Amino acid sequence: MQQIKVPLLILIALLVGLGAGYLLFGGGAAAPETAHHHEAGASDAAGTTWTCSMHPQIRRDEPGDCPICGMDLIQQSEMASDDPLNFEMTREAARLANIQTTIVGESATEAGTTLQLSGKVQADERRASSQVAQVPGRIEKLYVSFTGEQVYKGQKLAELYAPDLIAAQRELLEAVKLQEVNPRLLEAARNKLRYWKIAPEQINEIIESGEIQETFPLYATESGVVTQRRVAVGDYVAQGESLFDLMNLSTVWAVFDAYEEDLPQIEVGDRITFSTPAVPGQRFSGRVTFIDPLIDKDRRVVAVRTEVRNPNGKLKPEMLVTGELLGETTGEQLALTVPKSAVLWTGERSVVYVRVPDTDIPTFQYRELELGEAKGDRYRVTDGLEAGEEVVTYGNFSIDAAAQLNNQASMMNRDIQIKVAGGAKEAPNYRAAAPKIFKQQLGNAIEAYLRLKDALVATNAETAAVQAKAFTDAVEGISSDGITGEALEYWRQQRGALMAHSKQVAETEAVAEQRTQFDFLSQALISTVKAFGAAEQTYYVQHCPMAFDWEGADWISDVQEIRNPYFGDEMLACGTVEETLPAE
Repeated sequence: MQQIKVPLLILIALLVGLGAGYLLFGGGAAAPETAHHHEAGASDAAGTTWTCSMHPQIRRDEPGDCPICGMDLIQQSEMASDDPLNFEMTREAARLANIQTTIVGESATEAGTTLQLSGKVQADERRASSQVAQVPGRIEKLYVSFTGEQVYKGQKLAELYAPDLIAAQRELLEAVKLQEVNPRLLEAARNKLRYWKIAPEQINEIIESGEIQETFPLYATESGVVTQRRVAVGDYVAQGESLFDLMNLSTVWAVFDAYEEDLPQIEVGDRITFSTPAVPGQRFSGRVTFIDPLIDKDRRVVAVRTEVRNPNGKLKPEMLVTGELLGETTGEQLALTVPKSAVLWTGERSVVYVRVPDTDIPTFQYRELELGEAKGDRYRVTDGLEAGEEVVTYGNFSIDAAAQLNNQASMMNRDIQIKVAGGAKEAPNYRAAAPKIFKQQLGNAIEAYLRLKDALVATNAETAAVQAKAFTDAVEGISSDGITGEALEYWRQQRGALMAHSKQVAETEAVAEQRTQFDFLSQALISTVKAFGAAEQTYYVQHCPMAFDWEGADWISDVQEIRNPYFGDEMLACGTVEETLPAE
């Protein structure tokens, strides 16, 4: 029985092996086709640069995974673009970035629109007053004893025991006795009491009665609601010390919050109609009397104020209100609008990415817009887009970041030199706009850059990372004080590019990737030095035509002798001096 089982097991194993081989290789007829595909793939890969669609600074000679995000590398030819405004990415990259778009179009909108505003009631600061003691003394009686009590002008507020007034009354009565001898003495005694705000009627009453009053009443000089009681019975008060704070609420403010984009629709004199849940069924109205010149830096809103009569006291401070500002209606007009989510803001510029139609792979064009007022969740477009174009509404930050790393037009790389057919963009001349201290600090950053260049000449990735960090610190220390206008905007753009690429050098350990980022960094630094000048040193722009598969690359040196940072010892002297950047 044991002898029969062994051959049977061998036969079963043989059949299982044959079946598995058939399933794996699909039969003998399919094998040549499989081998053909493998050979074709190997042939296509020869001489091809592989890169990452989301991190274009990654370049490899063979396929694999991106060391940053882990995505499959793709052939450089699949995403190369000759237009610096157009950024291309694979369909897989667009899917992973969750790129979403919408088609912009014209819509009929009423020229006179209703703006919804929210706010609250506030007291009119101009109607605040304080009731003060005109003479020093002790509070004997209080006729207003709690916060919130209504006070009317002329109402008795308190009675005050004032030793100084008692002495002044004695002087008055003595002056009456001597008025025939010295009439001026009586007038001086009267004036002393008037100085302490004692009414003429009270002075005459003292003279007629011949008796000294031990306490004097204090009367309200303004009407209003007591917002703070500062004294109690028995307290001693000094002359001019506040007894009560009053607020007249017969007129109040309705203060609304308006967003920055709403300001073009609001002018002083516009009427706002509003309501409050505290007074259901009733609407109030007031005209805009003041628009705050300052924007709340935390909430990004501007206070818009109206004045409202409040004779019955229905509107109370801190009540929440919702209002409507209605513009003049002149019929309907067509307006081109774009979703707010599509717009990237950078300083004074508004940027969108427009999908380029009829392309084999997803292509997005950098576009700067001129925007009008906001309409709900959309902006009105005055220039830069046409109806029917497709804008990115989600994923635009990912596109912009990838475009910046690829040295193409982006929010930060607007004017950066870009290697394209036809040459780099000429840098502007802002030398006169840059103070000497700025140029000296820029010179310190260039010295750090030269140490980074020397580390790449030595093919020392570790030292290059350290020197890149030193360069980043030097750029951060450059002060832009004294630079204004277009020169300041240009410096901010170049500074962003310098910081971004130097940090990439510092954060990678592969010399090949460091050299790629050093190329982008050098372009930005050359543009900066050309624009602002160098304070105390002459520099040379040097060029290697063989770098990056004959694309060529530039760098800055402080000597004319060529020491190539893109090849190091492999081709140390490869390059030429293309331009001299003289010291000032």
